[in-house]
Amino acid sequence: MGETVARNRKAYHDYEVLEKFEAGIELKGSEVKAIRASRVNLKDSFVKIIRGEAFLFGMHVSHLSTANMNYAPEERRDRKLLLHKREIEKLERKVSRDGMSIVALGLYFNSKNIVKIQIALAKGKALHDKREALKKKDAQRETQRAMKDFRNG
Repeated sequence: MGETVARNRKAYHDYEVLEKFEAGIELKGSEVKAIRASRVNLKDSFVKIIRGEAFLFGMHVSHLSTANMNYAPEERRDRKLLLHKREIEKLERKVSRDGMSIVALGLYFNSKNIVKIQIALAKGKALHDKREALKKKDAQRETQRAMKDFRNG
C-alpha cells in the first residue's frame, strides 16, 4: 500500500474484517486532484454488486475550488470499482450465501500514482462485541501509559 489518503475507521469498529481486496476506482474530471488534496470521506461507504459489476456507494469527494465549475461531478455519486471477474464472483457468493457485507477500508495511491481503494469482506459486530473491543483498547492504552510512567519515573 502506498500513500494513504483516507481511512474508514468506523468500518473496523462496526465490522469484523475477514478478507481484504484491492480495487481500482473509476473517477471523473477533477476527482483525482480532490482525492490527492484529501478532500474525500469514506465514513458511510459500502460496496454492492449489481449485474456482475462492483459499485461503491456513499463515498464523498468534495469539489475543488480551483477546478472547472462547469464540470463538477456529483460529490456522492456511485462509482464503479475495477476488480477481476473471479474476485467479483467470490464477493457476490459470500455476500448472498453467508450474509456478509463489503465495506471500504481505505483510499490510497499505489506506486504508479494510481488511485486504489481497499475493500473488505466483513461480518457485522454485535453491540457487546463493540463494547468488548473498546474495553480491550482502553486496557491496552492504560498499560502503555503505566509502562511509560514506569520508564520515566
